[in-house]
Amino acid sequence: MAATSVAIKPRLVLPPKTSTRCGDHALLLFWPGRNPNRNEIPQRMRVKAQAEKHDSSSSSSSTMSIDFSDPDWKSKYQRDFEARFNIPHITDVVSEAVSYPSTFCLKMRTPVSVDLLERYSDEEWHGYIYNNDRVLLKVIHYSSPTSAGAECVDPDCTWVEQWVHRAGPREKIYFKPEEVKAAIVTCGGLCPGLNNVIRQIVITLEIYGVKKIVGIPFGYRGFADKDLAEIPLSRKVVQNIHLSGGSLLGVSRGGPKVSEIVDSMEERGINMLFVLGGNGTHAGANAIHEECRKRRLKIAVVGVPKTIDNDILLIDKTFGFDTAVEEAQRAINSAYIEAHSAYRGIGIVKLMGRSSGFIAMQSSLASGQIDICLIPEVPFNLHGPHGVLSHLKYLLETKGFAVVCVAEGAGQNFLEKTNATDASGNIVLGDIGVHIQQEIKKYFKEVGFPADVKYIDPTYMIRACRANASDRILCTVLGQNAVHGAFAGYSGITVGICNTHYVYFPIPEVISQPRVLDPNSRMWHRCLTSTGQPDFF
Repeated sequence: MAATSVAIKPRLVLPPKTSTRCGDHALLLFWPGRNPNRNEIPQRMRVKAQAEKHDSSSSSSSTMSIDFSDPDWKSKYQRDFEARFNIPHITDVVSEAVSYPSTFCLKMRTPVSVDLLERYSDEEWHGYIYNNDRVLLKVIHYSSPTSAGAECVDPDCTWVEQWVHRAGPREKIYFKPEEVKAAIVTCGGLCPGLNNVIRQIVITLEIYGVKKIVGIPFGYRGFADKDLAEIPLSRKVVQNIHLSGGSLLGVSRGGPKVSEIVDSMEERGINMLFVLGGNGTHAGANAIHEECRKRRLKIAVVGVPKTIDNDILLIDKTFGFDTAVEEAQRAINSAYIEAHSAYRGIGIVKLMGRSSGFIAMQSSLASGQIDICLIPEVPFNLHGPHGVLSHLKYLLETKGFAVVCVAEGAGQNFLEKTNATDASGNIVLGDIGVHIQQEIKKYFKEVGFPADVKYIDPTYMIRACRANASDRILCTVLGQNAVHGAFAGYSGITVGICNTHYVYFPIPEVISQPRVLDPNSRMWHRCLTSTGQPDFF
């Protein structure tokens, strides 16, 4: 192989094979009027290119370039990876910070008191996590770059171990509980499970012995708005908040300058900050962390990823996602009943997913009632012989009804761009659900083919409900590990689940870009198998 020098990326992009794959034929069977000799490669390359534009598995790009002809390239890559994923610690900037024996020990279940350091100092408990414990980030060794969902570093798909820090309680802590004032803030939009995470953070802080715990109302703006007072938190206050949806603390987007937030934290004596939010919120948390380091403050800033879109890099699943998928079943079933009960009925359900189609895909798979699933990662045509409308006509002719699930970020190329942004800096999307509804009605009227179209948008119903059992467990463990990370002296980190294990990531590695669905992944292939939909090109 000729020597090449490329920037390191977790995914290698190679052109698809020129041979015809069985998957192409399987899709053709469901598409009437399709020319079986039509060259599929250009369209599939376009789909792949769009997916790679927002690579779902890549972290922030390394500035290091590696020559794969260098026999030592693998070890260089691993050293670069380890450096990027090393999690910041308060001793990096506060060298005088000292450690203490942990006050967290499940062998002692009596109420904690001020003398807890002395009481626990000789306690032996084998429930601690060592700082050198690691979790493997990738567990599949792909034999070929063209394997479904392949994520390769080099053209030969060499196995490269990538380890990240295991989450959990440490034997040594860097804060005296009686000196801690912990604050919790929830930002962005609502998400099922927010109250569960708040509750568990408070409970775990109290187990460590913390007495001063407050909530910052209405996101980051609560740090600057003098009319918004801190909310005192304790186990008694949060005991039953998980039984309701929403956030006890309230949410909002945007907020004051980072310097003003850190000024406020210093004035209030806050030395632990727990931030619950998505990519934008985590970007703010990282900026707060950096400002604290700049001022050499002994403050731990820890994030807990919150988004029902499930679009946080490197993390298997974010809390609220399972609940959103489950709640979406009601809307999909309603659309199915409406469509099935009507003469040539079509039911449309629009689900959340600005840049990723995870909710739409998983909801479609779970329901078994969806005929067409449209997501942002896969382009499609509405009109033309291979468009969505043509396939809908075919479905009405053959089965009498159809159900469509569309993610909110899908098909934005059909809508007029406004360039407007919300308070979090997100582009304001056009309403693709309404557009598709109107186009369907217009199309069937023009072809003289009666169709009864029903449109359901359950957006706020999905995110405002309380978490289901699966998400409650996830929220509980995330909240606990956020506190463990803060007491261990880590800052500028977020906690997540990776290959069924809980880990700490440096915030920059998870916010570089949204995680998106890979159209060549096995899960998307499973969704296509379930719906039977063709490529809409």
